[in-house]
Amino acid sequence: MSKLKEIFFVEVTDTYGGEANYSWVKRFKVHANSERGAISKVSRALGLRSRKAWDTGDLSKYNYQGAALCAFLSGYEDQAENYFFVESI
Repeated sequence: MSKLKEIFFVEVTDTYGGEANYSWVKRFKVHANSERGAISKVSRALGLRSRKAWDTGDLSKYNYQGAALCAFLSGYEDQAENYFFVESI
């Protein structure tokens, strides 16, 4: 029996001085088996490689290599009603 996919919410934004800047943001609803699978899907869509910076249990931050970008990953149910224009991948 296959594992049920989870739904993750990922925000990708620019950075300034290594910190999230939010001068622009792109949001994703991602169906994946794991957190790593979700960030991999987003990274492939962006054509970039990511590395985990930190994890609080509810929220994880990933930095993109060779780009002034970062991503925040959380459970989708926590964010479902807060935003318009969320791309599903």
